Amino acid sequence: MPAHSADLPRQPGLLIILSAPSGAGKTSLYRALLERLDHVVASVSHTTRPPRPGEQDGVDYHFVDEAGFERLVEEGAFLEHARVFDRSYGTSRAAVEAERAEGNDVVLEIDWQGARQIRERVSDAVSVFILPPSRQTLRQRLEGRGQDDVTVIERRMRDAEAEISHYDEYDYVIVNDVFEEALERLVAVVLGERCRLEHRREVLGVFADRLMGKIDETSG
Repeated sequence: MPAHSADLPRQPGLLIILSAPSGAGKTSLYRALLERLDHVVASVSHTTRPPRPGEQDGVDYHFVDEAGFERLVEEGAFLEHARVFDRSYGTSRAAVEAERAEGNDVVLEIDWQGARQIRERVSDAVSVFILPPSRQTLRQRLEGRGQDDVTVIERRMRDAEAEISHYDEYDYVIVNDVFEEALERLVAVVLGERCRLEHRREVLGVFADRLMGKIDETSG
């Protein structure tokens, strides 16, 4: 968890939502954030899509079939779930809660549908939307992947417009033009949120009372 005085009780980790249209660079920023900051962990989603080359079950995603996914939905196992590009994705409630209880900040790489569900269920969630610098850049990034044909790229562009229309539902918006600058802004968001009283009120209340002499310094 974030560094703190030995007298400062452990604070729960943040729940950080990261959304963007396909091609905006969200995944690259997400991975770089995990490398840059300690005690920031990835949420491994469940999905019904097949693994891509190099992906590992339980590391990149928990790969399940449609029937298995629906069973998890019925059991209430997901904090959020959504249908994206004809595949289902979901975030494990138990896994997120366990990481936060350990003081780790959990980052969810999800679309606006999942983000909306999270905000309705988790009052202290922090949401960040990543925008591309232009439509032209977005298209170039999609074409540069070399993974999709023209039909799929056109569909992704249409879906990007729909995704972008929800940017104003988020707490923070970052334009990913120069990658390092966008990463610095994302890091600043996380570090700033770690200091917000809203997230730390209970923990800091005890700490402040000790500093003011209201609680014995030697008490647990």
